[in-house]
Amino acid sequence: MNQVDAYIENFPDQVQTILKKIREIIFLQAPEVVESLAYGMPAYKTNGKPLVYFAGYKHHIGFYATPTGHESFKDALSIYKQGKGSVQFPLDQEIPYELITEIVKFRVDANNTSIKPKPQ
Repeated sequence: MNQVDAYIENFPDQVQTILKKIREIIFLQAPEVVESLAYGMPAYKTNGKPLVYFAGYKHHIGFYATPTGHESFKDALSIYKQGKGSVQFPLDQEIPYELITEIVKFRVDANNTSIKPKPQ
């Protein structure tokens, strides 16, 4: 069992299901992603750069797509409570998996296009 598996197992079954689905979305959209724990939550990087993070809480799921992910989807995310670079998806509402998928795709593209070629 890795650190992220252990993290997810600390939550009630309903929350575990949601966290596993978000994790699955990330791996589907970014098969080359590197998974770890950072800031006490699951963290994902592509090309050595942060992609997204997520966290479980008592009443919501926190999703962190760095500022560019949130800026680019501000209209769709406007119905949710937000902080700088974070959004809260309440557990008593349907989790917007399609929106999460689109944000992850956007972040993958952003990380891929910001790669600087190595000098030869």
